[in-house]
Amino acid sequence: MSKSSTTGSTSAAGIRWNLGDYYKSPKDPAIERDLKQALEQALAFEKKYRGIFTKKPPVSGKMLASLAKDYEAVCALRDRPHYYAHLLHAEDSQNPAYGSLLQQMQQRSTEISKHLIFVNLEWCAVDEKTAKKLLADPACARYRHYLEAARRYKPHQMTEPEEKIVDEMANTGSRAFSRLFDQMQGAGKFTVNLKGKDREMSKEVALNLLYDPDREVRKAAADGLTAGFEQMVKPLTFIFNTLVTEHATIDRLRSFPDPMASRNLGNEIDGRTVEALLETCDANYPLVARYYRLKAKLLGLKTLYDYDRYAPLAGGLPKCTWKEARALVSASYHSFSPLVGKIVDEFFQKDWIDAELRDGKRSGAFSCSGPVEVHPYILMNYTDSMRDVSTLAHELGHGVHQYLARKQGYLQCDTPLTVAETASVFGEMLTFHRLLDIQKDPKVKLALLCAKIEEAFATVFRQACMTRFEQQVHASLRKDGELPTEKINALWMEANKAMFGDSVKLTDGYAFWWSYIGHFIHSPFYCYAYSFGELLVLSLYSLYRSEGKAFVPKYVELLTAGGSESPETLVRRVGLDIAKKSFWKKGIDLIAEMVQEAEGLAAKLAAGPRKAKA
Repeated sequence: MSKSSTTGSTSAAGIRWNLGDYYKSPKDPAIERDLKQALEQALAFEKKYRGIFTKKPPVSGKMLASLAKDYEAVCALRDRPHYYAHLLHAEDSQNPAYGSLLQQMQQRSTEISKHLIFVNLEWCAVDEKTAKKLLADPACARYRHYLEAARRYKPHQMTEPEEKIVDEMANTGSRAFSRLFDQMQGAGKFTVNLKGKDREMSKEVALNLLYDPDREVRKAAADGLTAGFEQMVKPLTFIFNTLVTEHATIDRLRSFPDPMASRNLGNEIDGRTVEALLETCDANYPLVARYYRLKAKLLGLKTLYDYDRYAPLAGGLPKCTWKEARALVSASYHSFSPLVGKIVDEFFQKDWIDAELRDGKRSGAFSCSGPVEVHPYILMNYTDSMRDVSTLAHELGHGVHQYLARKQGYLQCDTPLTVAETASVFGEMLTFHRLLDIQKDPKVKLALLCAKIEEAFATVFRQACMTRFEQQVHASLRKDGELPTEKINALWMEANKAMFGDSVKLTDGYAFWWSYIGHFIHSPFYCYAYSFGELLVLSLYSLYRSEGKAFVPKYVELLTAGGSESPETLVRRVGLDIAKKSFWKKGIDLIAEMVQEAEGLAAKLAAGPRKAKA
């Protein structure tokens, strides 16, 4: 059989970002200049502020604010070269020069950080009464939330020498294995047999074939992906085990009570609230099965296999070129807010987006915030599908959020993960409803509705399912030690079967599909933030539809606030209470309404046009 190779050619060919706002090139002398200056500033910072909280006279609120401002400046300068190296490595993980640069930046960053570690430890050592008095000083207003949040880590801190060791060892531990995972994924080639010919392609192109209308193509793509995942699974199992073991070690050293506790602390969310979210998702898994039974009926299939889940409906969604996607997404944001629309246009006009398909390029999509004096950059892999239009809207939502939040400064521009998905999913909703409103063909409307339901399922239920899988993996490793591939596969299948019930038949090969999901490697327990964000956005969008333009300033204010307040406080600004279990159910009820609408539209189409009475 003949074999051909492709990374896939799409209308986004040539759409590459220009990283010149960071540095001119990897050899730009400004990189070394910034690193040297950051180290000098860190040394000066340490000399000026070490021991300040125990010296006489007592530190004032003005001095604490000065400390925070200087700390922010050092951190921003330290991280700028690292962000640049990260983006270069994402655009081509197979370039050894980029890999080398990333490793160097990690090491240099660690060297600078050694002189900064003391500050959080000493700040957390300040007694509660003194800390409250300092934080109440108006001089500390800008940094108040950051300083308050830092003290929440007090029970989990180690000594300064230990903190330095942990940070430095991460370069040859978690950071190294995360990089290895990315390189393996970027180098991965998958052989898919299409009409008797073996075609070698990237993972992104193969995954996109799961949306093909031809069932044989979908099955061939799934078979090719499974074979590729299985071929790589042994080293990926080792990487996963290593990082889960390291996670357990760090939790033990820092006295975290369970594997999710550190993530919840970083997200500024109570573990009980997260469990309420997950339990609400668990309890509503039957909604997933209900929809996929409808999908099987619409496709005319007796059995819906895992590779059929994303099959388009007959007469369904058309392809969408990059130019069309740009116009649609831009118009969607402009119709919501001219201010937001103008920010979105900057991403296109100033080459802040990398969208073409390339060998070695990181899979998936992300928006990278970076230092506040630069701007966000977006990476995605555009394949001309309507699904990628949604991804573009999603990442631009992140970009807008990051762009606006720069006003809070480097220490408070980033939001906890739970709120980080707010603007991205809201952007998807804006684009979806614009598409739905302009569409006249009921078949296309049904296809759009089904696609949106599937996105909601992927964002709410699938992410909750993946979180349950992670919980089981971490718990099993802590109980039984290193897990073989077969055990991880079994836990993956168990979690997915709980979600799909009897509505989807999972093939044996699907057991290996945990192995390409980067969040398990890079950001343990990240996934529930997607569920959180989607259900939050459904409530926000409901408010927008009822309040109209009066909602827009409140929403922009919410985004501009960045991480300057806790998620609960931020959301309360627009009248929502995430602490209540009923809040999560309300969001799922809105998804159920979409499923009901799809069922009704499908029934009308099945009945055919009504005949006029004689």
